[in-house]
Formats: sequence, structure tokens, C-alpha cells
Amino acid sequence: MASKTAAAKDIITLHGSAAIVSEFFCYAANSILYNRAVYPEESFVKVKKYGLPMLLIEDESVKSFMSNLTSQISEWLEAGKLQRVVLVIMSKATGEVLERWNFRIETDDEVVEKGVSREKCDKEIMREIQAIMRQVASSVTYLPCLDETCVFDVLAYTDTDVAVPFTWVESDPKLIANPQMVKLHGFDTKIHKVDTLVSYKNDEWDEEE
Repeated sequence: MASKTAAAKDIITLHGSAAIVSEFFCYAANSILYNRAVYPEESFVKVKKYGLPMLLIEDESVKSFMSNLTSQISEWLEAGKLQRVVLVIMSKATGEVLERWNFRIETDDEVVEKGVSREKCDKEIMREIQAIMRQVASSVTYLPCLDETCVFDVLAYTDTDVAVPFTWVESDPKLIANPQMVKLHGFDTKIHKVDTLVSYKNDEWDEEE
């Protein structure tokens, strides 16, 4: 009986997977805003999540934005309608896009259509998420310094038949011309697979010999 328990996998439902992915995005977004210094260090409080020290912003307007975002993402994930979420960091002065944190999502259509579940160990999912969070935390070592005041926005790419909630607006993709790109780790709940990529503005002096 003990050996069976040790080998058992956890049942992952569509609702549970959507909760895992939407919560991941909330924590990842907070970590990006902290590590890229979009908000000052004193704006964040330290918590423990995924077996790691994580930071959450205390600004009420941003907390409310993140809460609404997490809820909407979860709804779209359960409907199988969300393809990608992008966190964009822009210059406050000029609006120029400096970084795009791209989270591409693949959904198991059979789970959405037939309501079946999948199996995967919760600890394995957590380890995969830990790897992403560690890469975000070390982003200062491979991304250019953001030496100006920045703001952020979030883009959601959904299926075309999805009605846009009144709190969202249609947007241009906020692309970066000739960006540098770094592919980060991904994770897979067996229902939703998330791949992470950060693209950033390639300063001209980097290309000079």
C-alpha cells in the first residue's frame, strides 16, 4: 500500500489546471515587476510560494488589476480559449516597448471538450514552475538595465470567437523591432502547457565591435 501511494500521480482537472496556470502568471508577473524594477523594492512584500521566497506588490491598484487578471485568465483557460499572455514593459516617457514576457499556452482540447482529467504529480509541476521563477529572478544578469521609469501592460491572445470583457480593450501587439530573445523553461500540467520567452530591445551598442 505504501509503495502504491509513493508512485501515485495526482488527478489534474481542467478547473484545477486553470487555477495553477492563472496563479502562476500572477506570481510570475509580480516577480517580473520586482526584478525589472518597474516598481520600487519597498512596494513589495515577501511571501513563500512554490517552495521559494516570492514577492507580491502591495499597491492596491496593481493588486486589484492582478486579481481581476487572474480571474479572467482562469475563465479563458477553462474554456480552452486562451493562446498566449504577454506582459509588456514600456518607457513611461515615450511608450516605447522595452521588453515582452511571452507566455504561450497549449491546451489539451480533449479535456475541454469531453471533461476528462489527466494525471501528473503536483510536486513535478511545482519543480517546473520553480525553474521558471529562478530564471525570472536572475533576469538582471542577462537583460539590459532599465535605466528609465517604466510602466507595464498585459496582452491576452484569445480565440477570435471570445467576447472582449468591458475591462479589456483591443490593442496593437506592442512588438519590438529586431529584438533579442531568451527562451526560458516551461511547465506542463498535462492539460495546459506553458512556454516562456522574453524578448527585449537590442541596444545598438551591443552590435558594435
